[in-house]
This record gives sequence, structure tokens and C-alpha cells, in this order.
Amino acid sequence: MPEVWIGSRRYATKKARQEAVQAILGRYGFGQAVDQKDDDLLLRDLLDMHPDAADKVGPGVERFRIIPTPRGHHKGPEAVLVDGTKVAFSYQKCLEAPTQRQRVLDAMRTEVQPQVNAYFESRKATHTLVSDESGQELSPVGAHVSYFQGPRFHDIALEFVEAVGDFDAIDLDSETARGLALFTDRALAERWHEHHQEHAVLGLLSAKENLRRPRL
Repeated sequence: MPEVWIGSRRYATKKARQEAVQAILGRYGFGQAVDQKDDDLLLRDLLDMHPDAADKVGPGVERFRIIPTPRGHHKGPEAVLVDGTKVAFSYQKCLEAPTQRQRVLDAMRTEVQPQVNAYFESRKATHTLVSDESGQELSPVGAHVSYFQGPRFHDIALEFVEAVGDFDAIDLDSETARGLALFTDRALAERWHEHHQEHAVLGLLSAKENLRRPRL
């Protein structure tokens, strides 16, 4: 039976994955903020899986809280954005099988991860591990590479997809884990690498600063 994922968390079955989300909902009352770090991180990864994640995340998530579902009988998550906007979302919709669009975006992020890693290593080698937002000194484990200084990863990726046709024009290898598929056409992959290198403006943030930023 294939494994299923929420971010980097692996579950043996879809039921186990759903129960992990339901356990978070069960720990909080209606209107209560999600204040446990692991719960918050799981909900951020869960929201990234929503088919309309780019619209839901907006300027970035400040925190989550638990609210009644539309009929009022069950608990559901709500994202409170950094601008104060409150966005409810269906966790069940997040757990549906990923669309071709989601699979391609995950693969695009995987394809350019070496560029992101190289940027981090260059900052480490030049002893400039400081937040580009606050100037705070960062430890190697506390520094997060972010797109906050320029276009979002999501926007860079969509521009490339539009240039090559659409999401269906990009074939992927079989996934060995969530988001680990790669482009089948390696020439097209190289075009994507070059596009990302040209348009990405990377920077460093602390973990707390990065959590407040849009994750797409």
C-alpha cells in the first residue's frame, strides 16, 4: 500500500493521516488558537496541499484557530493571515489526491532545491547568516531561505508553465514520495532551472519570520 504524506510527515494509510489532523482539531475548543508548535506546522503543511492554496494563504499565515464548520456540528481549521483576514478551509479537501497542477508545482520546487541549497551554503561560507528582514543573527539550523524579497515561488513557476503551455504539458517521473517526482523531459527541466535562476530573489529569514510569509 502506498504511503501518504503531509509535508515531510509520512503515514502508512490515508486513515492514519486523517486521524492526525482530527487529533489536532480535538485538542482545541471552538475559537481557540492553535498554540502548539507541531500542530501549527502540520496545519501549515496541510494548507499548502489545498488546491486553492495560493488564494488561501494570501500574504502569509500568522496563526490558526479552530472554528465550527458551516453547519456548526464539527470543528474545522481557520487561517488568520498576517493582515488580519480570516480564511476557513476544508482539511478534507487538502487530503484529496493531488491534481496535476499540485504534482507539477511540487516537482518544480524539487527540481530547483539544489539552487536553494547552494544559496544557503554561499551565505554560510561568507558568514552572512543574518535575517535580511530584521538583521537578526541566525544559526545554521535557524536560517530559512525565503522568496520574500522578490516574486513568490508560485508566481515564478506559473510564469514558466504559461510559457510552455499548461500543467499538462509537463510530464513527470513516478513519485517515490510526495513532491519528489522530477521532469521526464530533462531539456525542459534545464529551461526551468534557468528560469528560476533568472527570476528568484532569495533571502534569509528566521524560522518565526518565515512562518509568517506566504509559503507558495
